Amino acid sequence: MPGLFITGTNTGVGKTHVAAMIARALVAAGHRVGVYKPVESGCTRKGETLFAADAQILWDAAGRPGEFHHVCPQCFEQPLAPPQAAAAEGREVDRKLLRSGLEYWQRRSDLVLVEGAGGLMSPLSAEDYNADFANDLGLPLVVVAANELGTINATLQTLITAQAVAPELPIAGIILNQTSMREDDPSVVTNATEIATRCEAPLLTTVGYQQQELAGDVDWFKLANN
Repeated sequence: MPGLFITGTNTGVGKTHVAAMIARALVAAGHRVGVYKPVESGCTRKGETLFAADAQILWDAAGRPGEFHHVCPQCFEQPLAPPQAAAAEGREVDRKLLRSGLEYWQRRSDLVLVEGAGGLMSPLSAEDYNADFANDLGLPLVVVAANELGTINATLQTLITAQAVAPELPIAGIILNQTSMREDDPSVVTNATEIATRCEAPLLTTVGYQQQELAGDVDWFKLANN
């Protein structure tokens, strides 16, 4: 089905925030949006239940389609890479469920937004990296990069990794996201131009600090169908 795979140059670059803005833009355009974060660690325990905060943000942004537990079917408490977080609970990430969980949204959506866990080479299961999972799904890749010093290197390395590990995977483009004020970081002003100049993948848009709606005229549904 049509969709986008949201990855980041690292953890903490604002993937969920950006994915939620894309979801809201698509819903506003009249599309039924499925949201899928196949595994989330660092979840909060509420009694006997683990609460996946990022999954909740995605679900809310998409207008709460379907049932919430299908947004993130695998939740772990420790703030570690999923296989390590699972091992801390005497469990394993279910590789089959990583992939089969997407079927729920295929029946209910015009497109699906899938958010990975960390960067492309972050472990997703005992045998999978995010890059392997993204490659299996074949959805166009949206790379979220933090607008800060060092982002040019991190962004280029992510694109090189995608080309090396998943050469057939389409890359929709890059979103530069400012995660804090960074008043003492002059690269915030120049990073967008540098990334647009140095990266073969297009710079789709930039997101300012605490910005809640996407600027520009990106056709997200068209990108999801590429």
